[in-house]
Amino acid sequence: MDKSDWQLLSDHLQTVADIAWHNARYTGCEGLAALAGLLHDLGKYTKEFQARLEGSSRKVDHATAGAKIAAEILPDKLLNGFPFFKLIAYAIAGHHAGLANGIDEGDGRSCLKDRLSQNFGKELCVLDELAWKSALQLPSRESLTLKIKLHPDTDFHGFQYAFLIRMIFSCLVDADFIDTDRFYKKLKNKPWLRGEYPHLNELKIQLDDYLVRKQEGCEDTFVNQLRHEILLNARKKAQLSPGLFSLTVPTGGGKTLTSMAFALDHALAHNMRRVIYVIPFTSIIEQNAKVFREVFGDLGESAVLEHHSNFNDRTITNEETQDKLKLAMENWDMSVIVTTAVQFFESLFADRPSRCRKLHNITESVIILDEAQTLPLKFLRPVMAVIDELARNYHCSVVLCTATQPALCQPDFDKGFVNVREIAPNPSKLFDDLSLVSISHLGELTDDEILARMIDNEQILTIVNNRRHAQSLFQSLKERQVEGIFHLTTLMCAIHRTKKLEIIRKRLKEKKNLSRCLKFIN
Repeated sequence: MDKSDWQLLSDHLQTVADIAWHNARYTGCEGLAALAGLLHDLGKYTKEFQARLEGSSRKVDHATAGAKIAAEILPDKLLNGFPFFKLIAYAIAGHHAGLANGIDEGDGRSCLKDRLSQNFGKELCVLDELAWKSALQLPSRESLTLKIKLHPDTDFHGFQYAFLIRMIFSCLVDADFIDTDRFYKKLKNKPWLRGEYPHLNELKIQLDDYLVRKQEGCEDTFVNQLRHEILLNARKKAQLSPGLFSLTVPTGGGKTLTSMAFALDHALAHNMRRVIYVIPFTSIIEQNAKVFREVFGDLGESAVLEHHSNFNDRTITNEETQDKLKLAMENWDMSVIVTTAVQFFESLFADRPSRCRKLHNITESVIILDEAQTLPLKFLRPVMAVIDELARNYHCSVVLCTATQPALCQPDFDKGFVNVREIAPNPSKLFDDLSLVSISHLGELTDDEILARMIDNEQILTIVNNRRHAQSLFQSLKERQVEGIFHLTTLMCAIHRTKKLEIIRKRLKEKKNLSRCLKFIN
């Protein structure tokens, strides 16, 4: 068998160790991540695995061996009695199948305790010690001190260690994917990191220019003056130290651009790497991502990664940029990430390698949680714990951005957030000043009464609580040959919904047939 184009195992292990070290440089556990890289495929130094490469059908567990060696190399104890070796044993043992449970079995995977109790020569194949020890230079035990100084949370110290394990796992599996991808694509001499995206400072320049042009083109109205005041106040607060923030601004106050301006200023002031904009609804995410691309001008397509289930990359005109975005979706190696709350939080609690690759790239980020009041009540405690942990130990700043702030801070919420700093000026006064709507209760209306009101109004948005009702009203208006009606639903494919919204915006801008521009969202 010709093996001239094969990659040496020692080369793979060393390269993965180097990339893992690089990935972990913002977590303070570079040495542990690099050791995980060196040991993750150690079980391939066996006769049985080499025979499998030659065509043998016997399956070989090549992940447990490295986890066992890690347990021999690393000290037994960490703070609060947590076993130090487990910080990388979980990552090594799960780099293919996913993170194992600590004690109980589940999801078809044996638990870590049982795997580490297996013996070489019995359950596990015997390692060729001469081969791997001569090929790999392992660091000394003394050099593997954990540089990250966890700011302890006495109520959640177990969660803190579990999250650190997840971070190291992310550094390892992303490194493994990257090196394998580079080798098979014959990119041996290419840099590890895909990168090559615009720096945040370049995006800030584009944003500043956009805001100047926008202000020059706006009328000097009371509302526009308020928006400008909100923007200036938020940008001034960007110099505050990293941590937890809130942006409490009513609808119409310019939250989207203000939050991005704060994020860029804050990131540059504190040497952060990226902005992650987390949005609960796909209908909003498409609009916001489009706004950001427009704000960043020529850099928009190469700087903004839109990552959600409905994303259509055909909206990106440059094919090379399309390819880079597809790669960036794997590990979020971009300047600005616009994603859904589901994608963001599920990734933070995932156990599979492909889902966890991006975690280490969340560190050193400004995270905007748009419509923060929609955080899922059922999972509120773990969601709050992970938000606090990112801000506490991974140099992230998190902004709770909404018009209706949830009561998540102490003393309103037991073990809630502390030191959440507001970046909007006098929110209660803003709500009085920006009161753009009046609310009245109409009581129960029949469909005919609803239709009559919709036809009589010059411009109207009607929201109903189920898709069937929206479709029924829409069909009734079509049968009456009402002109200028639109039906919007999240069931529409992304490109169709985007086109409809563009038509609606154009009609509103041109003031075309406003008397019959009727819209439905369900």
